[in-house]
Amino acid sequence: MDALKCSSSTFLPLTNLNTLFSNHAFPKSPAPNFNRRAAQPLSLSAKDTARTSEPENVAVVEKPPPSKRFLVSDGLPSPFGATVRDNGVNFSVYSSNSVSATICLISLSDLRQNKVTEEIELDPSRNRTGHVWHVFLKGSFEDMMYGYRFDGKFSPEEGHYYDSSNILLDPYAKAIISRDEFGVLGADDNCWPQMACMVPTLGEEFDWEGDMPLKLLQKDLVIYEMHVRGFTRHESSNIEFPGTYQGVAEKLDHLQELGINCIELMPCHEFNELEYYSYNPILGDHRVNFWGYSTIGFFSPMSRYSSASSRNFAGRAINEFKTLVKEAHKRGIEVTTNFLVAKYFLLGPFLIDSKQVIMDVVLNHTAEGNEKGPIFSFRGVDNSVYYMLAPKGEFYNYSGCGNTFNCNHPVVRQFIVDCLRYWVTEMHVDGFRFDLGSIMSRSSSLWDAANVYGADVEGDLLTTGTPVSCPPVIDMISNDPVLRGVKLIAEAWDAGGLYQVGMFPHWGIWSEWNGKFRDVVRHFIKGTDGFSGAFAECLCGSPNLYQGGRKPWNSINFVCAHDGFTLADLVTYNNKNNLANGEENNDGENHNCSWNCGEEGDFVSISVKRLRKRQMRNFFVSLMVAQGVPMIYMGDEYGHTKGGNNNTYCHDNYLNYFRWDKKEEAHDDYFRFCRLLIKFRDECESLGLDDFPTAKRLQWHGIAPETPDWSETSRFVAFSLVDSVKKEIYVALNTSHLATLVTLPNRPGYRWEPFVDTSKPSPFDCITHDLPGRETAMKQYRHFLDANMYPMLSYSSIILLLSPIDDS
Repeated sequence: MDALKCSSSTFLPLTNLNTLFSNHAFPKSPAPNFNRRAAQPLSLSAKDTARTSEPENVAVVEKPPPSKRFLVSDGLPSPFGATVRDNGVNFSVYSSNSVSATICLISLSDLRQNKVTEEIELDPSRNRTGHVWHVFLKGSFEDMMYGYRFDGKFSPEEGHYYDSSNILLDPYAKAIISRDEFGVLGADDNCWPQMACMVPTLGEEFDWEGDMPLKLLQKDLVIYEMHVRGFTRHESSNIEFPGTYQGVAEKLDHLQELGINCIELMPCHEFNELEYYSYNPILGDHRVNFWGYSTIGFFSPMSRYSSASSRNFAGRAINEFKTLVKEAHKRGIEVTTNFLVAKYFLLGPFLIDSKQVIMDVVLNHTAEGNEKGPIFSFRGVDNSVYYMLAPKGEFYNYSGCGNTFNCNHPVVRQFIVDCLRYWVTEMHVDGFRFDLGSIMSRSSSLWDAANVYGADVEGDLLTTGTPVSCPPVIDMISNDPVLRGVKLIAEAWDAGGLYQVGMFPHWGIWSEWNGKFRDVVRHFIKGTDGFSGAFAECLCGSPNLYQGGRKPWNSINFVCAHDGFTLADLVTYNNKNNLANGEENNDGENHNCSWNCGEEGDFVSISVKRLRKRQMRNFFVSLMVAQGVPMIYMGDEYGHTKGGNNNTYCHDNYLNYFRWDKKEEAHDDYFRFCRLLIKFRDECESLGLDDFPTAKRLQWHGIAPETPDWSETSRFVAFSLVDSVKKEIYVALNTSHLATLVTLPNRPGYRWEPFVDTSKPSPFDCITHDLPGRETAMKQYRHFLDANMYPMLSYSSIILLLSPIDDS
């Protein structure tokens, strides 16, 4: 995640750059307080100042009155969250600094009216073990939700924000109820209406139909980064429930046709899309948090991605997400999520090519922002535990979004592992992509040997946020027995300047988004001098980064992702065009390594349009012939454009919607090219190696065979690769503005024949055996190939295959 995806208009200037604090202002008031006491703004009033002098961990309470609806007993301190057992529900929550706790039961109808159905005050002598509050309830939980009130010190300078007027979400809540419809305001135009947690019930068990993990080899994956709502929200999707989990499941045939076997889902955890809500006069709509990188509940799937949302209760979102995973797996597709950590799962009705699902998980910060943000869960439950704090209570901002999750605190790292286990065991996801994953390598607010390892080590005290070589949370994840075999992908940088691509703590199993691959490939393809050698490293799986403990498949190769230019915009714009974001074009990355091919924007000459088509194909060839795991961004397979906007985090509109009508237009053109290249990669044994290629298999060439040119001015790279299926393949990329005549390596008894030539118009850019007119096309090359030569236009790529010479 790029820090710039968070609207700069929602932040005040940093008051201290050395400690990375920022002020996060929210456009609407936070959750209502059920007519108790206002919780905002979070400034120290005289009342608040007086409260800081209260005893820190002393609770003086009368015996709670008996419940009228529920049979109340002590309960158990584990597991955390709400758990069905013994014909009742056990509730357990960690809160080390609170002095009292109350569980609030809320019916769906009362939630809409900001009313509490029943409150049960917990007795610390019976309902508290150590730092864990717990209670066991029996009764009718139909249409019932819950939350907590905690009381204690309200002392921001000490890191405490206890306020019993707030009804808080359980950090372990499996489903969260709030507004019904995506992008629609709550009552009284509130962007932050009261939320509540679903009380679990036994109910009918979800039918997984025998679904099991696909366990695809990572070297064989082709990853597709997808936004659930954006994938089917456009009217051209022509489905009943656009913008939902069910909508994605209905469109899995597209991924199967393309050849995708792993989906990486952008954030699917509960978030508030109205966090940035404001009118956008440029487009005439409203800015929202479309991408979802601002988590509210890490265990809860986004409820407004379900076909019915809370109108059919929160369990609907859980089941629809499970259905998506199950259907993906049927089609051989793994699913991973962005977690700001992610998981793999399969989609579709037939078991054809195995497909996985990866989740994008955002375990680096939450939607509560800094001290000016709302209090709806972690901050009110135990602020000093869940967030990285400076000595005077300020929030460290390594995420760029107001706060930083205290990942290496003992309680928080257990929370993270529990969360990942839940998505693997209960939701069947296949892996995770960890957004701003480098934050997980930073020391916690309580970093010292006693807190981390249980014993003091002299000189071990570290400054909060210092990167450590063996982070406990990454150690736990890497060695957890339940998570073994799960795909783990790190975005190996953060907004605080920590950049760990090639150096992320890996235990031999972590992969990384290879941002260096992206930058080098962009420079080389657009013809920048001095990148031929670095480009060759990328083609080999970046051994300069991953050799020595890891493999080529630990490199997730990509040219484009959700933040930044799309592939079509990469060859169309030299400069970003982010005015529609409402931030005067100040947001988004300025250094995009893009080239407009000679003219800026859409309205250009025919020759520029042709060159752009070649360049898009050149990028895709580079991605498909490189060792490592290729990742494609949603829509790039047909040439989706965002009009040069490289930071579309706030747009719930055509900028972020997959255009199914445009995909059909490109079906026999660029989409065909991408589909055939993915199929070719899958067929070649040599393009998904388990280790880095050596001279026994790989041979570099220049304009002449076996004479590569690695000089500063070289813009030509070619190689041949021995392949057990195709015998041998020859790949060349000419990124010069000049055409060239290439001499090919001599293979007695065989002739090189073109498979890909990006300088040719479709369908002759990829010549398959069943292509009508193939023989005529091949005759046009014959006199060159008979002489063991091949002409290459400027900015073009070729893939040649060996064919036996027929003497007859």
